[in-house]
Order: sequence, then C-alpha cells, then structure tokens
Amino acid sequence: MPEVADVFRRFGGSYLEAHGAAMLPSHRRAIADIIACRTEVLGGQQWCCNECGTMLHVFHSCRNRACPKCHGEQTQAWLEQRRAEMLPVPYFHVTVTVPEELRAALRRHQIDGYGALMKTATGAIIDLARDPRWVGGTVGVLAVLHTWTQRLIFHPHVHCLVTGGGLSSDGATWHPAGKTFLFPKSTLAPLVRARFRDAFARLCPDVDLPRHVWRTPWVVHITPWGEGQQAALDYLARYAFRITITNNRILAVDAETVTFRYKDRAADRHRNETVSGHEFIRRFLQHVLPAGFHKVRYYGLW
Repeated sequence: MPEVADVFRRFGGSYLEAHGAAMLPSHRRAIADIIACRTEVLGGQQWCCNECGTMLHVFHSCRNRACPKCHGEQTQAWLEQRRAEMLPVPYFHVTVTVPEELRAALRRHQIDGYGALMKTATGAIIDLARDPRWVGGTVGVLAVLHTWTQRLIFHPHVHCLVTGGGLSSDGATWHPAGKTFLFPKSTLAPLVRARFRDAFARLCPDVDLPRHVWRTPWVVHITPWGEGQQAALDYLARYAFRITITNNRILAVDAETVTFRYKDRAADRHRNETVSGHEFIRRFLQHVLPAGFHKVRYYGLW
C-alpha cells in the first residue's frame, strides 16, 4: 500500500521548486523527515539471532510529530506516562471550534493565534466551572489542538478533557459536577469568543478584522465522556496524538494524483477523494505545527 512518504517522494521535489521560497522551515523539515523515516538515510541497527545467525536490519525513525510511521509508538509511551495522573472521577469532552471567518487570520499567525485559542478556551471553562451555579470548584482541563478535518481542510479547534468536578479554593472540598451537565454551552461560546477577540487583538495588533467577524457564533460541544482512568485514557488515545492522516488512508498514488479515504460524518460513511499531488502536500503541510509549539497543554487542577 502507498504511504504519505511515497507522496512526498513523488511530488516533494517539484513542490519545493514551486513553493520553497515561501515555505516555513518546519514544513521543509517535515517533508525531509517523512521521506527519510526508517530508511538507510537515518542509519539503524543490526540484530543477530544467537541460535540461527539470522540478521535483522532495523532503521531509525525520524520522530517528527507529523510522521505517520512514528505516531503509534509515541502515543503508547505517552499514554503509559499519563496513567498515574488520571483521577477516578467522571469526565466531560468539550470542543471549541473557530468560525470560518477567522481561520485565514489564524493560519497567518499560528503561534500567537493557536496559543490564544487554547488559553482562552480553557480559561473560560475553568472560570465557568468555578461558578457555584455549575460546579463551584477548579476543574482539571487537558487541552489538545487539532487543525484538520478528515479531508485535511484547515479547521482549527480545541478538544478539552474536563474533570466532572472541581476542588474548592481552599483545597479541602471536592465539588462534583452533574452526571450529564457541566455548564451551558450557550454561556461558554460567547465567553470564549470575547476573550479570544481581546487576546488576539493584543498579540496581533496589526491584524485588522471586520467587526462582523466577532459577531459570528462559535461552535461549542459539551459531552459526558465516561468515568475513571479508562475514560480518560480512551480520550487521550483518540485525540492527544492523532495526526493529520495515517498511512492506511492513502489508497493510491500515480504520476499526477493522490487518492485517500475519509469519513463523511454527515452521511456516516467512508468516501474517497482524489487530488493533485501538490494539493495533497499543501493540505498536509498546513497542519504541521510551528517548531516548539505544544499542542497538548494542562490547565486548572492539572
């Protein structure tokens, strides 16, 4: 079966010739790393069986977080480290999505914009949960930034794992949330929008956005996620180290195009999409995060 690396091997050179002058260093690095991953370029090790003398060659991984081949091992190692941190309480899954009118500006100012999105979304969650009408304590929030859809379209949003309860300000009392209710999403959405507007204006004062952009509703979902360590680990496995596209979704690569599979959630079925090689690379690279940016962050009780 073809892989993402095969797409870059076939089309990466011409893509760099056409767009290299404007590409970010992290994008160039992703192309080079994914092509080199588990090949002789990165070197490797030889293992020999003491019984039969059979030699096994194992090439090194690139360890780039955008690489499909490195994804599985990183996820398992990270999950094991998180087990001791998971509280035996119910959890909620909160998703905050940036409206389409803001996405171009966010794409141009990724470090400031993504950071502001994560901080304002989680700050609003924590402040609402502290309200005695809802939880009355400080919740724990683990936030994960995603920027894609199944079709690799730019769609920035934050997934938050939120404890179903919080600690009192003096640290002495645990205040449980309702089994199916954390706080109203109709209250969270405008609060995040207002805080992000102020933070983005402060961080990127040269960006002049029309006023109507800030009247566009933000989409927020709040869903009970389950209880205890396993519920939290299921969330982490599903969202924390998910990457843009896995190799098993690449169906075909020919001289001009790439065909991949995606889930049409509205129709609840899988579909295939065929795009040019350059268009596939463009879609893929817009989800490669800036170097050093932390896409998983802890807030509140955590």
